[in-house]
Amino acid sequence: MDLGISGRKAIVCASSRGLGRGCAEALAEAGCDLVINGLDGARLDATASDLRARYGVDVKRVVADVSTPEGQKALLAACPSPDILVNNNGGPPRRDFLELDREKMIEGVIQNMISPIEMIQQVAEGMAERGFGRIVNITSISVRMPLEGLDLSSGARAGLTAFLASIARRYASRNVTINNLLPGKMDTDRLRGGLERAAGQAGVSLAEAAAAQEAEIPAGRFGTAEEFGKVCAFACSTHAGYLTGQNLLLDGGLYPAAF
Repeated sequence: MDLGISGRKAIVCASSRGLGRGCAEALAEAGCDLVINGLDGARLDATASDLRARYGVDVKRVVADVSTPEGQKALLAACPSPDILVNNNGGPPRRDFLELDREKMIEGVIQNMISPIEMIQQVAEGMAERGFGRIVNITSISVRMPLEGLDLSSGARAGLTAFLASIARRYASRNVTINNLLPGKMDTDRLRGGLERAAGQAGVSLAEAAAAQEAEIPAGRFGTAEEFGKVCAFACSTHAGYLTGQNLLLDGGLYPAAF
């Protein structure tokens, strides 16, 4: 399917690996010019070179922390008038809530709620004036389903979801959409770190821990960054102009509810 976004400009935050990389790759395949972002310059260089070579699009790389005003300024200097924004950022590490102090909680809320809102504040009006905009926020299944040790991440991302619900309606008539993608158990570094922790706690091998978790998923497997990216690209397409303010679960059926 032609997504109708060839030549569009996209900022994809935290995109040198994992789900962000999957989104950047799918948008590059659709013909978008990209600004990719991360903290590891060497990994960003490798990602940018790969995407340029495979898809023939322009790829700029910005080594910066999107949680900071300086990082956001650098991203927007590289792409002052984006058509597409994919908000993504690493979440706080697993911690029992009793281990969280004020500083850690504030940092988590900045990472997963305040920073994406700040990016949207800086691009939404320009998108509306130009008559096209697609904003996708990568949140988590934990917004709907509690996950042990991820209370801070869940709370911050749920706050982002609630905050943006009315904002999405505000821009819908000007062809600017805001949607959230909620990944379940995806085959990423973060998942593998959790599997190592679970294996250690249970005294089993990593393969056994992975198999036990996959067995809980109706699809019988973990998701991939590639298929996640394809859904993101569709949400950014011209065909998705009537899709806004939605929370799309990509979880292989793990969340057990009809609504």
